[in-house]
Amino acid sequence: MGFRIRKSIQIVPGVRMNVSRSGIGYSVGGKGVRVTRHANGRVSRTVSIPGTGISHQRTLRRSTSTQRTRTAQQSSTRTVHPASAPPPPPPPTSPPKPAKPGVLAPAWEKDLFALLQSRQPNDFIAVARKHGRSTPHARLLAAILEGLLHVELGRGNPQAQERARFLLGWAAAQDATRPLLDFVLEYLPDRTWPVEIMPAVTAQLRIVDDVVLLAVAELHQSAGDLPAAIWSAEQARPTTHAALSIADLYSDAGRHQDVIELTNDVTNADDTTALLLGLRGRAFAQIGFNDAAREVFKEALRVRSRSAAIRHRVLLERAQVDLTQNRKAAARKSIEKVLAEDPSYPGLSEALTALN
Repeated sequence: MGFRIRKSIQIVPGVRMNVSRSGIGYSVGGKGVRVTRHANGRVSRTVSIPGTGISHQRTLRRSTSTQRTRTAQQSSTRTVHPASAPPPPPPPTSPPKPAKPGVLAPAWEKDLFALLQSRQPNDFIAVARKHGRSTPHARLLAAILEGLLHVELGRGNPQAQERARFLLGWAAAQDATRPLLDFVLEYLPDRTWPVEIMPAVTAQLRIVDDVVLLAVAELHQSAGDLPAAIWSAEQARPTTHAALSIADLYSDAGRHQDVIELTNDVTNADDTTALLLGLRGRAFAQIGFNDAAREVFKEALRVRSRSAAIRHRVLLERAQVDLTQNRKAAARKSIEKVLAEDPSYPGLSEALTALN
């Protein structure tokens, strides 16, 4: 007869850790109802009437070994269809439900998850105050999520945008912690937020795509704080969206040589790279290399399927270079293309005035 080892340790009131030869399990609850996760992975719920000895136990999830056995049995009894008749398609499956905190998840995780469903930015302050002192990463996550919701929902609201700039600016200067990354990967793996990288270009970015850095860079740029905007964008991983943000900021700051160096070897592969070429051409024009600028603009306009807003921007930039070189006929042709397609395009009236 073998020995049996079992020990139950109370972690906090209502939560016990059960240690046995087969491993460690947990149980949550009190008199009347208790949920237990056994060492083999099985989860059960026990309902009892205190003082009577009457109880009922139900398995909520089977053990890992039992699940494997059932899967093997199902595989072994699978019907083999003749070659002439293809097997029927599998039944449609519903999309997996989004993950949500379990019974043993920490309170800050549950509170933040609940707020994600409400989409009320101002509610995150309470969570930050409640958990921030004992759990710093909860405060950081609350700041990020509130700031991103202000960016998404507060367009046209100066107070919301300034609040987002403050929160995301603070978050951008912090170090990402393991619990923060775990929360994002568990509950926000595919959640995206819109970030206007520059006029005519809005990207849908995830937290792991440096949405915080690129969003706050645009907020700083809108507020006129170019040094802070450039610092934020330069911290992002090297992607086309990050390059576009940095090139636009360098251009605004008059760092035209930096724009040229940043866009070396860029080809017209998509809307983003076409816009990068437009910024490169503008940089050449700003330092007096007009012929080089016109060649770059030619490459940016080579693919006609690019976004109309991007093509119009490049056409007006090229028209400015043509006017500088006294090529009024070429400038008129570019301006009239924009006029025919979008008479209300920003900057068109100024270009027409310069033409006349």
